[in-house]
Amino acid sequence: MPATPSKKLRTRKDYPFQLEYRTRWSDNDMYGHLNNSIYAFLFDSIINTYLISHCDLDPTHENKSADTHNQIGLVVSSYCDYFASVGFPDLLDLGLKAVKLGSSSVTYEVGVFKRGEEAVKVVGGFTHVFVDRETMRPRSGSGMHDTIRKGLGKLFVADGSKL
Repeated sequence: MPATPSKKLRTRKDYPFQLEYRTRWSDNDMYGHLNNSIYAFLFDSIINTYLISHCDLDPTHENKSADTHNQIGLVVSSYCDYFASVGFPDLLDLGLKAVKLGSSSVTYEVGVFKRGEEAVKVVGGFTHVFVDRETMRPRSGSGMHDTIRKGLGKLFVADGSKL
């Protein structure tokens, strides 16, 4: 996905959910900045923190009661646009929003900010398709569980077309 000028203009206010990340020495690559693979880790961490705390997702246990869901999210695509580097010992602010919400899928955007600086350093994210844990298929006819949809609805920002 090509970088667009609008992504470079993102601010913390563009993201309804935020999480702090303290970089570690081992996050750096040999050039002294955050290794590319760490960004995928950051995106996965903020997204799953939100899903667990706001969407009743329990990725480690199967839900067996009738009033809970048994869905998990599978990553089907990802992207990352870099505008400036960060590295240890930076303190980062991560922001999360949903830019597209389908019947069984959601596309997230994550903004990475260095504490004390306003300019976004990285914008990236991925798309989850929610499937039944046992069949690994989307629920026929109903898509993602209502609890997940309700939680993700709080993250949805309608300007997703700017992605």
